Amino acid sequence: MSREKSLSRREFVRAGAIATAAIATPRGVFAIAGERESKDSPLQETAIRLGVASYTFRNFARGQMIGFLKKINVSELNAKDTKDHLPMDAQAETAALADYAAADIKLHAAGTIYFPKDEDADIRSKFEYCKRAGIGVIVAGDPAPATLPRIEKFVKEYDIRVAIHNHGPEDKLWPSPLDVLKTVKTMDPRIGCCIDVGHTVRAGTDVVAAIREVGPRLFNVHIKDLADFQAKESQVAVGEGKMPVRGIFEALVATKYKGFVDLEYEIFPDDPMPGVIESFAYMRGVLAGLGY
Repeated sequence: MSREKSLSRREFVRAGAIATAAIATPRGVFAIAGERESKDSPLQETAIRLGVASYTFRNFARGQMIGFLKKINVSELNAKDTKDHLPMDAQAETAALADYAAADIKLHAAGTIYFPKDEDADIRSKFEYCKRAGIGVIVAGDPAPATLPRIEKFVKEYDIRVAIHNHGPEDKLWPSPLDVLKTVKTMDPRIGCCIDVGHTVRAGTDVVAAIREVGPRLFNVHIKDLADFQAKESQVAVGEGKMPVRGIFEALVATKYKGFVDLEYEIFPDDPMPGVIESFAYMRGVLAGLGY
């Protein structure tokens, strides 16, 4: 990167950080400024809500993660059973939920959760896990198409949505969110997609077009950035790579997306905060530029 580009980049991130201080709410919800001017605005109910996937802090215990969330002014979490973030054991989960409540951290999704067995007992245990936490979205990692009818039964019973997470070209079942959509489009409307934008572009799918096509079946977004859309290992802080972040946010607004955009920063697991801070500054700067 040239010195001129680097300076420009730092200035933009700084501007985003300033915008963050001015417009970020305690829960990371960005509302369109124009909404305050007209109650009849068609965008009145549209908001971009930023959260964090707890896998970002997989090498850190729950208490440390809560401290990190406070530093970036984010209180919305997509929790995973990693470290002690949200244990599957009911007693340990209760302790975790108490810590989050005390810190005013809200859990909006859980995952990635895997469904290796086409068995009622195994599937019910995952739904009970989310019910105890008051979580409305299960981010599902690898459900086989043959298992989906059984999962659908529990979706109806528990009224908990299932968002199937695509994992790129290595994923033999769900490389792209469009592969998910083809399979679930005739199922209960509470079965849909978690679009991982990094894996989506690596699968050769236009991520902005995919968001528009998935539409009301999009329940969660994992956001990250890549320097090379063919290389999984090229992840960088959001804004440092080629991801069309502005286009992604515009598509979410256009489809009236009501879920969360969760940062999943998978690099530097022992020291993620510099990249996390830069990613949020960039995203908030983009949102400010869009009038949020």
